[in-house]
Amino acid sequence: MRYLTYDVGQGPRLGALRGDSIIDIGQLMGNGPTSLLELIQAGPDRWKAVAERFAQVKDSDLNIANLVLPYDEKIVLAPIPRPLKNVLCLGRNYYKHFLEGAVARGEDEKPPEAPIYFTKATTSVTGPFSQIELDETVTKKLDWEVELGLIIGVGGRKISKETALDHVFGYTVINDLSARDLQFKHLQWYKGKSLDGSCPMGPVVVTPDELPTPLHIPLRLRVNGVTKQDANTGQMMFDIATQISDISVALTLEPGDIISTGTPDGVGAFANPPEFLKPGDIMETEVEGIGVMRNEIVAAPQA
Repeated sequence: MRYLTYDVGQGPRLGALRGDSIIDIGQLMGNGPTSLLELIQAGPDRWKAVAERFAQVKDSDLNIANLVLPYDEKIVLAPIPRPLKNVLCLGRNYYKHFLEGAVARGEDEKPPEAPIYFTKATTSVTGPFSQIELDETVTKKLDWEVELGLIIGVGGRKISKETALDHVFGYTVINDLSARDLQFKHLQWYKGKSLDGSCPMGPVVVTPDELPTPLHIPLRLRVNGVTKQDANTGQMMFDIATQISDISVALTLEPGDIISTGTPDGVGAFANPPEFLKPGDIMETEVEGIGVMRNEIVAAPQA
């Protein structure tokens, strides 16, 4: 299944892609789930019922019932527009990205022995095709970071690595936009990572059966058509099963929790010379097999 959240002026709705069309899941199921979070929290039996109904229904029946809507980027929102909790994020999880930062900072090049975590505020989440406002009175060093995101479907604590992937509802694309001047100014990363609009997410959530196993899939980021990041999720130092297991040792994961699994090398802060986003720039953030987000940087209106 390829789920998405859309809005045609009547509020966010849960849909699923069939070719170039959006099928409304709530209407398909007859008073069914109207949001992705509602579906996730309903549990695996409900997911299976939705998938079976989606697979069985004929295109002709969908057209007769007016359940089909042409796919249009303008109506697509973040899959979970307002998460219940902060987005959990992995820092320095690709060795080449760790190395480019260590060299730039003049630090020890020994990689971390354990995952590095931080979070992004729920208010940072924005749509996969939304404009990103850049307020240069707040930051002059806005940077890009393509990442594979995952959404927890089955919660738990002390989850084993062997069963960790069974807890994943689906995967999506995330751009962990970072205000580097704020990030490096403070002794923690939360503020520099949590500016409004600094977490584009989407365009869809793809269920695990739609992606290859193991998850060695390309991810890329382009600015104005120029490739800045180009790597593979198989290059993570701490893989997804390790992340889920390690987080859940003492922190209960719940349905709907979002984890952003880290970015590869090629960020602007560690380029020579450094490079940062400016109004007019267009970012394309891609994870193969999931989709491409397209976000334009615009100048924020001044008070």
